[in-house]
Amino acid sequence: MTEKMPNFKSVNRRQFIKRAAVGITLPLILPRTVFGANSKINLAWIGAGDLGSVHLRHLDLNLINLVAVADADTSRPPQEVRERFSGVKYYQDFRKMMEELGDKIDAVGIATHDRMHFPAAYMALSMGKHVFVEKPMVHSVWEARTLMNLAREKGVKTQMGNQGHGTEGIRLVKEWYQAGLIGDVREVVSWTNRPAEGVGFRSGSPRQYPDPEEIPETLDWDQWLGPVTKDIGFSRAFHPFFWRGWWEFGCGGLGDIGCHTLDTPFWAMDLTSPTRIDIDMLEEPNPIHTVEGSVVSYNFEVPGGKPPVKIKWYEGPRSPELPEGYDLPPTGRDYHTEGGLVMIGEKGIIAHPNMRPDSPRLYPDSLWEEFRTNPEMRPERTLPRIRGGVVDNFWHCIQEGGTPTSSFDYAAPLTETILLGTLAIRTGKPIEFDASNMRILNNAEADALLKVEAREGWDTDSLS
Repeated sequence: MTEKMPNFKSVNRRQFIKRAAVGITLPLILPRTVFGANSKINLAWIGAGDLGSVHLRHLDLNLINLVAVADADTSRPPQEVRERFSGVKYYQDFRKMMEELGDKIDAVGIATHDRMHFPAAYMALSMGKHVFVEKPMVHSVWEARTLMNLAREKGVKTQMGNQGHGTEGIRLVKEWYQAGLIGDVREVVSWTNRPAEGVGFRSGSPRQYPDPEEIPETLDWDQWLGPVTKDIGFSRAFHPFFWRGWWEFGCGGLGDIGCHTLDTPFWAMDLTSPTRIDIDMLEEPNPIHTVEGSVVSYNFEVPGGKPPVKIKWYEGPRSPELPEGYDLPPTGRDYHTEGGLVMIGEKGIIAHPNMRPDSPRLYPDSLWEEFRTNPEMRPERTLPRIRGGVVDNFWHCIQEGGTPTSSFDYAAPLTETILLGTLAIRTGKPIEFDASNMRILNNAEADALLKVEAREGWDTDSLS
């Protein structure tokens, strides 16, 4: 299977009108020239439930003018969020929102189910808008590459919401590793309690879709499904909260948490595409829903003449045996259960508890104590720090210039790696990946899932 980019040569009347609107909005992507020091970014938001409403609650109103919100369910966002804004227009169909508002929008934020990330981002990018999208960036490998290339073509700012990438912790890990504090790393161990438990998951792995339920009056179910081609009826097993485990809508535990936890070694070691992925499962693969207890083993070549590394990812309820000399300090929470990461080097360990690198440290304790008491061991700060988290970083880059810390140039390869692991879980078979040609060489079933079809009205021709 080879990568095929959308064809932009054939332009119908509807597309011509949109392209004309793009011509008006293109100057908005020139930082400083249009955005003065006190100018606000006109933002449209897509997906206002759960995490979307969290983002809306925390928008910096000194930077942002929220123009419109789109959600297939009119009960969202909650009333307290609506009360925070005045003059905001609400839509059920983001496509209508984008068409109507056009040059009144500078940037678009997206926090929908995973399958909707691509069409929303693709339409926004096609119109020359800056785009923030929650993790994982998209639902398929082809989508990741397509959005990355389109963002480059349009010259806009992009950001994925893997919040740990904006922290001090991930910068310390990279600087410690690059300074050689633990030597060469040949093995990384990571784990999560998902999908056996955790936010957005129910225990179990259903092997058939639930019986359709009556659609709530507030919900446009057809709009919520978006590009999904299968005839799936509404169920509270999907909406509003438990869609992540279903392959049609989400990317399982790995798609949910991998963009946080595996971000640490991926960035620290300057990794790109894995060469091979092996899979160990407690259950038979499930074509419609993720299973529990999978172990995904990624094999990477490491640049700079360093030895190859294996990154093992454990999903709940399974957990790894951790190396001798590694012992988490008391925290008041069971971080071993929730997740974590351990980079095992020749001379020591870099580790952090939980899904994000909020509190990294060195192991064994003797190495940590030496590091803390010997200033000569501490490497220079070689990496730029950012203001606020990844969301504020995105706004500042739009206004002032610079590249967002998790732009699509970085987020797409990371997401691609995560999605290849989900294909190993979905098929129960190993994967040998030809990154240059975007082909899986030994697993035809997984290869067929590198690009998934969209139904009429949701394909790239309809959205550009």
